[in-house]
Parts: sequence; C-alpha cells; structure tokens
Amino acid sequence: MSRMGKMEVKSDTYSVLYDKENSTVSWKGSLRLSGTEEYAPIIDLLDQAIEGQPSILTLNLRDLQFLNSSGISMLSKFAIKVRQKKTIKMIVKGSQNIPWQGKSLKNLQRLMPSLTLEVD
Repeated sequence: MSRMGKMEVKSDTYSVLYDKENSTVSWKGSLRLSGTEEYAPIIDLLDQAIEGQPSILTLNLRDLQFLNSSGISMLSKFAIKVRQKKTIKMIVKGSQNIPWQGKSLKNLQRLMPSLTLEVD
C-alpha cells in the first residue's frame, strides 16, 4: 500500500491516492461501498494523511464521478475530525460537471467553515 510517500486504496472501480509530498488525497472513479466497514481502508488512509499534521491537506475529488451516502457520511466525519484538530487547513477541489458534488461539498463547508472549496 505504501511506496515512496504515497499510499493508495483501489479497486476496479475507484482509487484513492494520498501523496504525502504535496499533502493531497486524489479520488477517482465511483465509490459505492456499503457502510463504515467497507470504507475502513479509505478512512485509515485519511487518518494517516492527517497524522503527519500537514498545514494544508487537499482533497481532490474532481475525478470522483460518484460517491454514495455512506461515502458522503465518511467524508463528513473526516471534515469534523480535521476541524477539531484546528491546525490543518483543508482544501476540497470539486467539479461542477459531477452532480453529487454540488450539494454534498457545500455541506462539508457547513461542517468545517474554514474549509476552502474550489469547484470548477
């Protein structure tokens, strides 16, 4: 899973890659996992991303075509966890062309008002 400052969780339908060098978690594909148990490897990856206390953590969701409600819930809990740390600035990059992102990413901003949302 880990190689040269990179960690990845992937399957045939998605990949989540954490690049420690630029503190970016890049998401691709469609995430339709069910519940916390199936999302556990991704939650672990996210937890490891904030363990190193980066000053800025970027979540690049521009290539994530679909995220189900369990995944949105996981992201929401993560935003709350980062907010509670108070030392990490989070940037979330999304795409206007992907239907689920509009409303869901704005909700993340409600959970973590300091979050920077870049949608293009």
